[in-house]
Amino acid sequence: MTEINTIGVIGAGQMGNGIAHVMALAGYDVLLTDVSQDALDRARQLIGKNLDRQVAREMISETDRDAALSRISATLKLSDLGTSDLVIEAATERETVKQAIFDELLPHLKPETILTSNTSSISITRLASRTDRPEKFMGFHFMNPVPVMQLVELIRGIATDGDTYDACLGVVEKIGKTAASAEDFPAFIVNRILMPMINEAVYTLYEGVGNVKSIDESMKLGANHPMGPLELADFIGLDTCLAIMNVLHDGLADTKYRPCPLLTKYVEAGWLGRKTKRGFYDYRGDAPVPTR
Repeated sequence: MTEINTIGVIGAGQMGNGIAHVMALAGYDVLLTDVSQDALDRARQLIGKNLDRQVAREMISETDRDAALSRISATLKLSDLGTSDLVIEAATERETVKQAIFDELLPHLKPETILTSNTSSISITRLASRTDRPEKFMGFHFMNPVPVMQLVELIRGIATDGDTYDACLGVVEKIGKTAASAEDFPAFIVNRILMPMINEAVYTLYEGVGNVKSIDESMKLGANHPMGPLELADFIGLDTCLAIMNVLHDGLADTKYRPCPLLTKYVEAGWLGRKTKRGFYDYRGDAPVPTR
């Protein structure tokens, strides 16, 4: 089985910095890259803050925290990741962006490097087919927030070989998470179930069945969900929710996956949720306020 010691993470955003955090804490040497130095600096600060929180909760020791931080390096040069044993792409959920990243990275990779994507919905087989190593390519889908959520979806493309799967499974086990094997169909398991529920909640709002508060309270108190579906959509990012619904709609050709027009309208307005301070809730004040 391929031995994994060094891990390259592409993208220092919400998912990328969380992946770097858990990998470094588990003992891997991590090289994090992004197109923005500001993003790398913010990621470093956030990783440190989240590790401090774990120390305060006595989940890890100060020695663990310091060792994890020492294992994380950052670079603006994508080519620097070429010596990694495993690369995890965690860039924005747009296939053209991911493909451009792989095209730039491929000439610099070792022949044995495993290439993976944290995509939440895009075809692993299609992404892999455009590389020089479809047998060493697979989906490595973490849940958000990465340090907290226990599940990792492992998605094999049609060409992914057994050694690649076993190596990635070994990484998941080493970081103390649980792997779920998913077949390479649109949105895999979690988002295939979750996103239509969120989309239906938006339709419920769009059609005036309930307002933001009543919809979220109904699902929290009536179905025992820890977060309401509209609150969860804001946490995920409405642009990401829309992108996944479009993948489902295009890939399965079923009208039940048609994105709600209201979801599209919020994205057109740039109201993407927590990251832009407005979505189904307005986060610019002391407490979130429903926008409808």
